Amino acid sequence: MPVTHRTKNDLPKATRDKVTALLNARLADAADFTMASKQAHWNIKGPQFMQLHKLFDDVYSMASAQVDQIAERVVQLGGTADGTLQSAAKNTSLKPYPTKLVGGRDHVEALSTMMAAFGKFVRDGIALTAEWGDADTSDMLTEISRDLDKQLWFVEAHLEGGR
Repeated sequence: MPVTHRTKNDLPKATRDKVTALLNARLADAADFTMASKQAHWNIKGPQFMQLHKLFDDVYSMASAQVDQIAERVVQLGGTADGTLQSAAKNTSLKPYPTKLVGGRDHVEALSTMMAAFGKFVRDGIALTAEWGDADTSDMLTEISRDLDKQLWFVEAHLEGGR
C-alpha cells in the first residue's frame, strides 16, 4: 500500500513506500501474535496455570504495544496502517496458532515458536530499513526485537527442566 497522505517527513517517497509496506506486513504479524498470546492466556490449564496465565498476559501487553508502535510509524510516514483483524488474518507471515491446546508445555512451545518467527521477521526489517536510509524505523524495530527476545527468554524458560 503506497504512501498517500501528505507529510513534511524528509525521507524520499520511494523509501517511505517501501518502509510502510514492510511495516504493514509486520503489523499483520504483530496483530496475529498478539491474539495468539491471548489465546494461550485464555486457554491454559495445568499445574503451572497461574504462572503461565500471568506470563502470557505480559506477552500480550508487550505485543499489543508493538502493534501500536508499528501502526503509528506507518502513519507518521504518510501511509495507512492496515490493522484490521481481517487484514492480519489475510497478510500474516506467521503459521496459525493451534486453537486446541490446553497444556502448559504445549502452549509454551507453540507461543515461543511463533514469537521466534516474528522476531526473525522483525530483525530482517531492521537491516532493510537501515539499508533504505530510515534509521528511525530501524531503531524502532530494534527496540521491538529486544522486547521480543526478552519475552521469548521468559517463555522458553518454562521448557527447561522438564526434559
